[in-house]
Amino acid sequence: MSEIKKLAGQTAIYGIPTIVGRILNYFLVPIYTYNLVTSDYGVVNTLYAYASFMMILLTYGMETAYFRYCQEKGRQGGSSLNPNIVYNTALLSLMTTTFAFLAITFAMLGRITGLMNAGFSNNAFEAKYIAMFLVILALDALRAIPYARLRMEQKAKRFALIKSADIFTNIALNLFFILIIKPLDLISAIFASNLIASAVSFILLTPQFAQFRFRFSFSLWRKMFLYGLPVMIGGLAGMINETFDRIALQHLLKVPLGVKDGTKYILDNIGIYGACYKISIIMTLFIQAFKFAAEPFFFSKMKSEDAKQTYSRVMSVYTIFLCFIFLSVMAYMDLFQYFVGAEYRVGLTIVPILLVANLFLGVYYNLAVWYKVSDKTIYGAYISIFGALITLILNYVLVPHYGYMGSAWTTLACYFAIMVACYLLGRRHYHISYPIKRLTLYFCAAIGLYFLMRVLPIENTILRLAANTTLLLAFAAAAYKLDISKLIKQ
Repeated sequence: MSEIKKLAGQTAIYGIPTIVGRILNYFLVPIYTYNLVTSDYGVVNTLYAYASFMMILLTYGMETAYFRYCQEKGRQGGSSLNPNIVYNTALLSLMTTTFAFLAITFAMLGRITGLMNAGFSNNAFEAKYIAMFLVILALDALRAIPYARLRMEQKAKRFALIKSADIFTNIALNLFFILIIKPLDLISAIFASNLIASAVSFILLTPQFAQFRFRFSFSLWRKMFLYGLPVMIGGLAGMINETFDRIALQHLLKVPLGVKDGTKYILDNIGIYGACYKISIIMTLFIQAFKFAAEPFFFSKMKSEDAKQTYSRVMSVYTIFLCFIFLSVMAYMDLFQYFVGAEYRVGLTIVPILLVANLFLGVYYNLAVWYKVSDKTIYGAYISIFGALITLILNYVLVPHYGYMGSAWTTLACYFAIMVACYLLGRRHYHISYPIKRLTLYFCAAIGLYFLMRVLPIENTILRLAANTTLLLAFAAAAYKLDISKLIKQ
């Protein structure tokens, strides 16, 4: 089996629960947007944005460090450096910091709640919402290394099973609470569903936790921490790029004259932006599945003579597929729009912008292999900080004048910039010969076909979808004949 086929198979196994679960989550989007007012959905999106930052702080790059040092040979701290020593050291580190985090944040819950509601005319962010999020974050942080061990040992089926249980429990509970119980506080129902699902997957990881032993190598931990620290810094900067837009809307959006309830207006816009952002997430689904499989795959290949050629082939297949996903969503936007309630559809103009942005982000993740396998993760931090500065500056400039459209264009500019920066730095420090011109042609072809779909003078929806399908299949057939069929055989 070729390396490309092997990676594709692993991506499929890792990605099936994520992709299927997220597809089902698409059905939660209309459930939310047809039952929650836009301001309540704004509260949900804002808290998830803050939680994304906290998750990176709580894991501080230890997952990536675990992958790296499981490949290390030789002796460490007087004993053979093997995966069990790395596992015990990483997990004990996360256990210690996570329990300390819970103790401190619950002691300061009142103050945290007050800070979240600062500047708002009502207490939109209740203490019980924040308390549930703190427990969810702790459970997710503790699961990180056991999940990583499953990936490192290539136990993709068990990984997929537990991920599926997490996703399907969350979905089932959301449906149960919102459609059957119908509580007055739907926000609590959403967060409680997430909390229970995280607890279920935590329990299913018991065999991995049972493998833990209180054996800690401080010298190894120091190396892992120093390796992971740039990953954490880069992750925080990267999360600014991914989720700061919702926080920016909370603090930078100007309330027009004549609007009586400024708090509701801001949360309405966050809710609309967050709902329409969900449509563009289909691109992110594949990227996430790819990352689950690719990270251990890239590390396992890093000492092979043909490593760089393999990385180049993976990039080609991967980028073409991202272009296909972009074109697929835009071809069927007449259908995708119904995944959000009518009052949310005013924000659909951001979808193509965010899809292209996520395409650039996906390419960046693939390019990032150079600084991970060459132990130059500090460059990942530099690149992400560079992107974060772009995000902060452009959001500050654009959001007050253009609202969530400013956030969408900022996301596109940021991801394009970090993609280019990563490629240029990679050429200097770990040169990989990517077919840039050919891949650029595929991207331009996808954009060109999208604009053709928009300008076709077809009023009938069925005929328009049929025409779009024809263009989409033509792109897929050409890509397969010209490149894909050859690449997967290598």
